[in-house]
Amino acid sequence: MSASTRAARVLLQALAALGVHDVVLSPGSRSAPLAYALAEAAAHREGGARSGAPGDDARAPGVPRLDLHVRVDERSAGFLALGLARGARLAGDPRPVAVVTTSGTAVANLHPAVLEAHHSGVPLLLLTADRPHELRGTGANQTTEQVGLLEPVRLTIDVPAPTGRPGEDRDLRHVAARAVAFATGARTGDPGPVHVNLAFRDPLVPDDEPWPEPSRDGLAEVLRRGAAVGGVASGAPHPTAALTAAPLTTAPDASLPGDLEPDGVPTVVVAGDEAGPLARRLAEANGWPLLAEPSSGARGGPNAVAAYRLLLADTELGGAVRRAVVLGRPTLSRPVQALLARPDVESLVVAPHGGDWPDASRNATQVLAEVPPGLLRGRLGEGAVTPSGRPWLEAWRTAGAAALGAVRAVGAEENPAPAATGEGLGGLSGLAVAAEVAASVGPDDVLVVGSSNPVRDLDLVAAWDEPPAVVANRGLAGIDGTVSTAGGVALALGRPVVALLGDLTFLHEVGGLLVGPLEREPDVRLVVANDDGGSIFATLEHGEPARAATFERVFGTPHDADLGALCAGYGVPHQRLTTLEELRSALAARVAGRSVVEVVVDRAGRRDLHAAVAAAVQEAVRGDARGPDGVRQARTQD
Repeated sequence: MSASTRAARVLLQALAALGVHDVVLSPGSRSAPLAYALAEAAAHREGGARSGAPGDDARAPGVPRLDLHVRVDERSAGFLALGLARGARLAGDPRPVAVVTTSGTAVANLHPAVLEAHHSGVPLLLLTADRPHELRGTGANQTTEQVGLLEPVRLTIDVPAPTGRPGEDRDLRHVAARAVAFATGARTGDPGPVHVNLAFRDPLVPDDEPWPEPSRDGLAEVLRRGAAVGGVASGAPHPTAALTAAPLTTAPDASLPGDLEPDGVPTVVVAGDEAGPLARRLAEANGWPLLAEPSSGARGGPNAVAAYRLLLADTELGGAVRRAVVLGRPTLSRPVQALLARPDVESLVVAPHGGDWPDASRNATQVLAEVPPGLLRGRLGEGAVTPSGRPWLEAWRTAGAAALGAVRAVGAEENPAPAATGEGLGGLSGLAVAAEVAASVGPDDVLVVGSSNPVRDLDLVAAWDEPPAVVANRGLAGIDGTVSTAGGVALALGRPVVALLGDLTFLHEVGGLLVGPLEREPDVRLVVANDDGGSIFATLEHGEPARAATFERVFGTPHDADLGALCAGYGVPHQRLTTLEELRSALAARVAGRSVVEVVVDRAGRRDLHAAVAAAVQEAVRGDARGPDGVRQARTQD
């Protein structure tokens, strides 16, 4: 057989042996050897791919078993792979997902997904086809310098065009083993994307030769923490992994003992993106308030404080914090970042993998690779009180409940009182939409949430006893690829997914709706809060009245797009809703296939709404501090 065909087949055999299950392919000619091999490796399905029903396995001997997903847009393909990998991690199997492209600009279109994977530690294998080395730098069509194009990645391997030389199969298996080890973080504990650039020479089409005999020659047995895992480690330790029993040294000449005595220091646990249930366990073990982002995996239980970011300015609560224990990557809230930057707050950061840790303010006091066991057994929060003498945790819980009620009440109003501008607020609010979506999902459900306002609205209104699995692309917090990410999560889990996103996020990747008739269709309901533009900027300094003359065109960016017409073009069912009753009815329906629920949301009054919410929360929290005789207790902020 041709050297290109054999190399593609050997590589796929090796990847399948190393635990890779899913491969996303975007069409192209230079990647044809991989495309033909993937077509043979994909399991046949009865009744068309959309049914998802497995059919007879008609593969020839030596052909590996892989699930193939084809997308015409490389950017969407990259984010579909990202979603597949995120879904696999949710299912407890942090295996890498491969994405295959042809050469040239196709490779560059992967970069947004690569950046997100790099910063969020998601294992991706980027298999990019390339011209052979003799054509590079000659002006050959569709040829550029692809090596280094996708940085930052965990590893880049430039594989020369195969020639059929002796030992070439073994070398390709070694490349696969090294790539999977770096992607999963088997040796480093730092999973992420890996770029394998594969040169191919003509002929690019296969002949009738059978597949080579599978072999493990060259598949190194990569060890992780002293244990071999299926030839190559299938995944790196995640922040939610079990803790070791030994206490850690946290300073050059000091260590935390195994058992700690209560110290009464007013402490909060900050759970950022993918902190995991360990953050909740830590807060509950010590009687500390839990300030958990929706995608933390910890947003539940008795210590989780709702609408916490609106309480951080309160001198009795946020102002009294003297220690913060940080898990995951907090990126969502300016008030949280301000808390972690305060010189009077001791910041203990738990960063269990990789060489980096979250500390945007450069104010971390200690950085640990794991939580010392003593912190999980102790009750350090006992004795902590607010400045007025109220029990620390009880004060946060009570204030959080009051704040949540205030946020929901104001957010549910369709026409709150006009603000100083004299302009009323018309239509639904993003807060009301987020509250309905949050109420519609339970602990067995999966919710994907887009960046910008939706995730921040959800952060204010969500209150779950036991949270759903919440996925968000918070590595770089971009609006890129959310539609495809949600589809990938649904395909990986084989379960329905609800996604909450804004209109610009939806439009930014509306091409993610394109799923061909030969492809397996994900079960995803996209709830799009459509306020006809970028209302998040209205809540920032750009939305101040003094800047109104330039705001609408360069920040608000109204688009007047017809979402229903776009959905019709892609063959996706669409509903356009204007009331909460309609939204509740739509959310109660079963999720089957792809659908879009567009909810019309007010944008003109977004800044006023935030001011009204802040005022209502302040009044609600003040009311909670009144004594039994109705007289308000003394508080510093008065």
